[in-house]
Amino acid sequence: MARPAPRRTPRRGGRRPGMNPVRRLLREPSAVRFALLLLLLAACGTVLLVVDLPEAGELPGLADRLGDLAPVAAVLGGALLLVALVPRTFITLASGAIFGALEGAAYALGAALLAAALGFAVGRVLGREFVAERVRGRLARLDGWFARQSVLGVVSVRLLPIAGFGLVSYGYGTTGARVLPFLVGSVLASAPTAFGYAAVGAAAASPGDVNWFAAAPAALGLVASAVLIRRWWRAERERRLGPG
Repeated sequence: MARPAPRRTPRRGGRRPGMNPVRRLLREPSAVRFALLLLLLAACGTVLLVVDLPEAGELPGLADRLGDLAPVAAVLGGALLLVALVPRTFITLASGAIFGALEGAAYALGAALLAAALGFAVGRVLGREFVAERVRGRLARLDGWFARQSVLGVVSVRLLPIAGFGLVSYGYGTTGARVLPFLVGSVLASAPTAFGYAAVGAAAASPGDVNWFAAAPAALGLVASAVLIRRWWRAERERRLGPG
């Protein structure tokens, strides 16, 4: 008498037996979007390594060819370069070399604001769901800290030499951070070096015409940033210690 075939217990979640974990992960839409984000960052990094940036002396002629569209091109082009992971130092130096210290700093800050918004939006769309589904323990507490961050917290993170401007923008988008404090903090943190590097760029383009007053906002911005970080640090310390 033939024995009946054993009944197979269905696997939870309908997973196929023996399926590769990577293939199983890529079947999830959030994982696919996160993979696209990583590919985007890898592509930007690769292009940055193989493409040579123009010399500072070649930049002033660009404004003459663009005419009245030069400021718009500076802000839009600078923002696109920042999200492509080009260092903000180069963007600000170039703006100063083309437009002068004060105008260059203003256009560099406009590019930084737009780039911060673009990078944050891309990180939020492509990476937030994937990260939110998987953070546990200390990473979950860190994500909650980003979600509670004020403008001062964003300024402090921006001023830390942990990553480039564009990479930090993408990373913030994958966290629970709020967009308005992030944008305001990004601009405030960028202001000191924007005026300083723009003045240096202007001096490099016109060595005999250096306006040291244009660099004054950089010094004031550095002092203000130090005060903001100190106040934020004290507030965080008091919050951790609690009342009493």
